[in-house]
Amino acid sequence: MAERWTKVEERGNPSRSLEERLRAHPELSAKMESLLAVVENASGDVEKAAEAERRVTEELRQVGNEALHGWARGQAQRKEEDVAQQPVIMEHPSHCQTASLAKMVLFSINRSTFHGRP
Repeated sequence: MAERWTKVEERGNPSRSLEERLRAHPELSAKMESLLAVVENASGDVEKAAEAERRVTEELRQVGNEALHGWARGQAQRKEEDVAQQPVIMEHPSHCQTASLAKMVLFSINRSTFHGRP
């Protein structure tokens, strides 16, 4: 597993600091600030390890959630850019494709009617 992370780290841009990279992801940066606040007991109300563990676990869950959302937003943006760069080619469907599509639509209509769906 360590090898896998090393490969991921190598692909990152080493010329940018962590702070610069977090600036590009403000939601993730805010979650990291929240995690640090728990670690530093900034509110001063955590007295027991169990409560600290619960808060750290919750913050890490949220960090992971935000990280995945950030990844998904980046993927969607890259896909949109890829599609925008591709030339639009309009093709007329062949007779077989049209017939197949018509059969699928009719099957769907018949099936939904049979099962009492509108």
